[in-house]
Amino acid sequence: MQSGKEEGISYYVGIDVGTGSARAALVDQFGTVVHQAEEPIQIWEPHADHYEQASSDVWAACCHVAKKVAQFAGSGHIRGLGFDATCSLVVLDKQFRPLAVNAEGDRRRNVIMWMDHRAGSQVNRINGTKHKVLDYVGGVMSVEMQPPKLLWLKENLRKECWDKSGQFFDLPDFLTWKATGVPARSFCTLVCKWTYSPEKGWDDTFWKEIGLEDILEDNYAKIGNQVRLPGAPIGNRLTSEAAKDLGLPEGIAVAASLIDAHAGGLGVIGADVKGHSLACENQPITSRLALICGTSSCHMAISKEPIFVRGVWGPYYSAMVPGFWLNEGGQSATGKLIDHVVRGHEAFRDLQQKADARGQHIYTYLNHHLDQIRKSEPVGFLAANLHVWPDFHGNRSPLADLTMKGMIVGLTLSKGLDNLALLYLATVQGIALGTRHILEAMQAAGHQISTLFLCGGLSKNPLFVQMHADVTGLPVVLSKEVDSVLVGAAILGACASGDFTSVQEAMETMSKVGKVIFPNEQHKRFYDKKYRVFLKLAEHQREYRAIMGDL
Repeated sequence: MQSGKEEGISYYVGIDVGTGSARAALVDQFGTVVHQAEEPIQIWEPHADHYEQASSDVWAACCHVAKKVAQFAGSGHIRGLGFDATCSLVVLDKQFRPLAVNAEGDRRRNVIMWMDHRAGSQVNRINGTKHKVLDYVGGVMSVEMQPPKLLWLKENLRKECWDKSGQFFDLPDFLTWKATGVPARSFCTLVCKWTYSPEKGWDDTFWKEIGLEDILEDNYAKIGNQVRLPGAPIGNRLTSEAAKDLGLPEGIAVAASLIDAHAGGLGVIGADVKGHSLACENQPITSRLALICGTSSCHMAISKEPIFVRGVWGPYYSAMVPGFWLNEGGQSATGKLIDHVVRGHEAFRDLQQKADARGQHIYTYLNHHLDQIRKSEPVGFLAANLHVWPDFHGNRSPLADLTMKGMIVGLTLSKGLDNLALLYLATVQGIALGTRHILEAMQAAGHQISTLFLCGGLSKNPLFVQMHADVTGLPVVLSKEVDSVLVGAAILGACASGDFTSVQEAMETMSKVGKVIFPNEQHKRFYDKKYRVFLKLAEHQREYRAIMGDL
C-alpha cells in the first residue's frame, strides 16, 4: 500500500445503490467498516413487470447517506469514493435532464429498474437474431439487460422519450457522472449489460440488426465512448458541487464504478483464508465463487481464459477483477421470493405478532420455530415432501428462460405457523438447489469451484447459508464485514486514490474472512434426492407447457 498521507488513517467511502435503498460506508485502509448509513428509495410499479425509479431520488439518497458517514472520519483522511449500483437504465435528455420512461409522461420517473421485464417481446426478437455478441451473454440475452429496454423505449415512447434522449446511463455510471461531470462508463457496465467488447469496442452490425442504428450516432455518445476499468480514476475527481451535496472533501478521487453484485464479488473473493482448513487456500483464486445474495442472487466465477457457459452471462473480460474473465450466473428473485412466500401466507400476521413480542426479526423467529418442530431429525429433512421450483420471476441461469414459472409441490390444507415455516424452508432449499444447478453448468463448462464466498443480506440468515453448504456440498466463507458490497465499493475508491498499486492488492488487504460454514456430509444423500426432484420440476413444467401449447 502506498499511502498519500503518512499521518493518520486513510478512509474511503463506498456508496451502494440497491433495489430499494442507498447505503454508504466509511471504510478504513484495512477494510474495516467504521460507520454506515441507509436511506430508502421509492419504487413505482405502474403496470405488471414495470418497475421505475427517479434518478433525482437516487442521488438525493446517496447524498444523505454519504453525509452521515463522512462525519465519522475525525482526523483521518478521506482519500477516495467508489460507487456501485443495480444495472438499472437512466434516461436523460440532451441537456442532461430526466426523461419519462412511462406512458404517463412523468419525467421524474426516468429509471427503468434492473428487474423490469416490460421488454419481453423485444428481447425475444434480439435473441432471434443469434448475433455473435450473444455468445458473450451465455448465448441468450436477458430482458434485464439494456438493449431490449432501449428497443422498448424506441418502439413505445418514440416521441416522448427516444427522440429527445441525450444520454442512456447504467445507474452506476450515472452516479460517477453526477460526482465528476464526466460521462465516462465502466468496463463492468458496458461489457456486462450493453454488449461492449473489451477488445473490439461496439459492434455496429448488432445495433443495426436489432433496429437501433441511431445509437451509432456521434461515435456512440449516447451510450458511452469513454470507457474506464473498474477502480480507475474518473478524470475530474469530485467536483465542488458534488462535494457539497455529498459532504465529502472536494477533489478526492472518484473511481469507475461496478454493478452492485460485482462490488460484492470484489469485496469477498480475494480474502486471505489461511488457517481455515479450506482447499482454496492452496488453489488459485479461480477456485472461488462469489455468491451475492439479496433481492436477487448473482454467482460470480472468474477464470484466466474465457469459458463459455450456456445460459450463464459472460465471459466478460476485466468486468470485475482486472485481468480475469468473469462468468455471472443469477437468480432473478431470491430475497424477494422468500418475502413473497412468507408475507403472502395466511399465518404471516401470527408470525409477525410473535416475532414482535420476542423482539426478533421474522426470519430469526422462523429459524427458531423450525428448530422447535424438527424434534430429532435435521431441519432440512422437514421438507422431504415439499418442493419449490423458485423461478417466480423467470429463470436467469442456467436455463435462461424468462417464461419459467414458480412451482410448489406437496401443499396441504394446513394454514398455521408450522406450515408457513415448512414452506419457508422449502423455498430456501429451492433457491440453494438453483445455485447447485448453476454451479453444475459452470463446472461442466470448465470452471473448478471448491469454495463459495457469500455476502449480501441473505448471508446474514444462518438457515440460508447452511442450506447452500449442504445442498452444494461446498464450504461457505462469510466475510468479516457482512456488507461486503460496501467494502467492494470502497476498494474501488482506494484504488482510484492511488493508495494501492492494483485492485488485487486492495482486495487482499481489505477483504477479511469472518466465519466458515461446512456442509453436513451425512446429509448428502438427502439433498441429492431433493436435487433429482428439483430437475424433474423443470422437466415437467416444460412438458405441461408443450401440452397446453397444442390448443
